[in-house]
Amino acid sequence: MSALSRFTCEETFRRLDDYLDRELTADEMRLVGEHLEICAACASEFNFEESVLTGVKRKLRQLDLPDDLQARVAAALVKASGS
Repeated sequence: MSALSRFTCEETFRRLDDYLDRELTADEMRLVGEHLEICAACASEFNFEESVLTGVKRKLRQLDLPDDLQARVAAALVKASGS
């Protein structure tokens, strides 16, 4: 990445998912955060995406899952990897 002082809306929008997941470099996190502070349109999109992610996480925590689900998933992953 070249030395940028600011991200455009397009550059910010492309990175929103990774920003939400904190999967960007420290510089990218800073640049996206700075852009969101000055751009109402991108901040609105970020707030929408963040609210959807928060809602999904909340719903997933409310699901009743079988007690042995974690063990079954782990076993399936081991089997799929051939180990």
